[in-house]
Amino acid sequence: MAALSFDDIAYAMEHTVVLHEPDRLIDTFGTTNFQFHLLTEPMDSVGTVRIREGRMEAERPKILRPEGYRDLLFEGFGEQAEVFAEWFRQHGNFAFFQYGFNFAKRSFTEEVVHLPVEQVRDRILEEIRSNGDPSRALICGVDDSWEVSLLKFTMEMIGRSLSINVFDLKRRGLL
Repeated sequence: MAALSFDDIAYAMEHTVVLHEPDRLIDTFGTTNFQFHLLTEPMDSVGTVRIREGRMEAERPKILRPEGYRDLLFEGFGEQAEVFAEWFRQHGNFAFFQYGFNFAKRSFTEEVVHLPVEQVRDRILEEIRSNGDPSRALICGVDDSWEVSLLKFTMEMIGRSLSINVFDLKRRGLL
């Protein structure tokens, strides 16, 4: 696979949509697990959907020293994550990302189905709603840069969790 350019990453960030967010946030003082379903449509195959499923772990937030942005770790991700980390260092909103996480991708599976993406999306959304698992997410992303789509989801989870995590850390006198 060819290396991603900054334009590829920007495209994936702009075109990735989280269709269902987990009900839970990232825990301040423990590891948080999220189940994800990532739907992408291969460019060369009309009416085909690639379904990637797995579990992501967000370790408890750590207070980040200013030079810590060089230490972003994405365990289990490929070279796309390294390019994304470099892109984030140059274009990220550092006021937003005040402390670090290590993300690990686990229990990963990939399946290709020959159905319209809307049908696959609706089936998974119904399954998530009927299951009631607060850790599940459904993401629609870009096939060639799917790991960037998954990383966008994690950045959004950080954004949703930030104020609660900061409150908890301040309450314990850690910030």
